[in-house]
Amino acid sequence: MSQSPVSRPPLTVLLATPRGFCAGVDRAIQIVERAIAKYGAPVYVRHEIVHNRHVVERLKALGAIFVEELDECPDDRPVVFSAHGVPKAVPAEARSRRMLFLDATCPLVSKVHVDARRHFEAGREIVLIGHAGHPEVVGTLGQLPPGAVALVETLEDAHAFVPRDPANVAFVTQTTLSVDDTAEVVAALQARFPQIAAPHKEDICYATTNRQDAVKAVAARCDVLLVLGSANSSNSVRLAEVARKAGAQAHLFDDAAGLDLSWLAGAAVVGVTAGASAPEILVQGVIERLSQSFDLLIEEIEAQRETVTFKLPRQLVS
Repeated sequence: MSQSPVSRPPLTVLLATPRGFCAGVDRAIQIVERAIAKYGAPVYVRHEIVHNRHVVERLKALGAIFVEELDECPDDRPVVFSAHGVPKAVPAEARSRRMLFLDATCPLVSKVHVDARRHFEAGREIVLIGHAGHPEVVGTLGQLPPGAVALVETLEDAHAFVPRDPANVAFVTQTTLSVDDTAEVVAALQARFPQIAAPHKEDICYATTNRQDAVKAVAARCDVLLVLGSANSSNSVRLAEVARKAGAQAHLFDDAAGLDLSWLAGAAVVGVTAGASAPEILVQGVIERLSQSFDLLIEEIEAQRETVTFKLPRQLVS
């Protein structure tokens, strides 16, 4: 007599949309892939092209060599600069060495660089809202002479900042910050310096904003929110923080192997999202893992539809 199949407990999965790759990440990965296809392996990449372990490992397998500084690269092989942007000294050194380099800096990060230079040329003292040591912040600080930009990380920093001329200040921001936390810091600066010059268009990028909005919509309905992304990914870490502020338990992990099913104890509804540098295959891996233990009802929660694309460098489209 055959045994009846063991019934699995029901679990509703809310998929946050948009999630995963943004246009800047997609462009950066394509630049490395196409460079390897055009010039052959190895192609050097200064810093992780994007902050995701799976993306980096896959590109290594294709022939990318990741380094932290340009002096680790030979003169006769192509080098790609990461999506986070680099200080001006880096392409200057590459030119002096007559290296072939490809700049995968996200165009929205480049916009922040342009804004910072514009404010500097107008004689304003610049505040950069961001996280110390993050490659994007290092790159933005490196656009201008030392001391031209003051880094503000927290509300306390915003209250402590003392400019040379309170009437001649401007701010720019890292593109991957928490929208709500940054709004508080900006409000504090504007209260202290009513004439502070703001970006023409908000520096926090559309993809960061859209993914955080989607997480808020999902967090309002779920018990636990699962965030696919690497621990060094700023935008992924922010998604987990946004979920917690919205009242959901949130867990950030790399892939299905990192999913601890004990996180779901007592949960009837689970949200799933992925940082802007995390490929969709990781989300599908988590869904597959959940389906082995639960009877899933999957619902997509769409906060915004994205249609943004960015052009590739001319060297790779000819």
